Amino acid sequence: MKVQFCPSLMCVDFARLSEELINLENAGAAMFHIDVMDGHFVPNFALGPEDIKAISKLATIPYDVHLMVTNPDPYIDRFADLGCSIIYVHAEAPVHLHRTLSNIRSRGIKAGVAINPGTPLSVLDEVLDVVDVVMVMSVNPGFAGQPFITSSVSKIRRLKAMLQQHQSKAQIAIDGAISPEIVKTLGADVDMFILGTAGLFRKDMSYKQAIDVLNEQAALAHKTAQQMSA
Repeated sequence: MKVQFCPSLMCVDFARLSEELINLENAGAAMFHIDVMDGHFVPNFALGPEDIKAISKLATIPYDVHLMVTNPDPYIDRFADLGCSIIYVHAEAPVHLHRTLSNIRSRGIKAGVAINPGTPLSVLDEVLDVVDVVMVMSVNPGFAGQPFITSSVSKIRRLKAMLQQHQSKAQIAIDGAISPEIVKTLGADVDMFILGTAGLFRKDMSYKQAIDVLNEQAALAHKTAQQMSA
């Protein structure tokens, strides 16, 4: 499957939302990533239901919702009604993670689980049967512009091995400081890259130019992986 690049809409100019979404779609974005922050689970506030309603009226590609909130369960139905394709909850947040992920799936939506940099992969052991996407956070969530946590590279590769061992079909996503160099390093291991200021929302090139560069790096990663396995 081709690598998917998913812009974080926290980084767009909401005063020009329609223009921004059109430009991102034309540039080759596969899915929009919508962060919801409660100021408690993470030290910041971000997008809410009204923002997502506005996006849903304009977007012609799928969008996900990343619930960075302390208690996601009361909000699952509300965000499911907004037409998203994936709902991510953090492994660290719900009291009953398996139940929460099962509830997301029961709405006909892919269940995503996000894990913070300090959270071990073992937290996934008993929920892989109800997970469609695992998203590794490569920064501590809450703010754009943070440096990439280098241990995330080995974490992604250990996750890939773990999924293979459990014969899980779950996809792998990564979120946080994704630059072209990171795509080149992990392009053969990751299905979805969440893009922010490090890889897409840059001042030195257009959205299309940036995604073209990222696609080139992903192609190099796959070529290298094929050569190593030959």
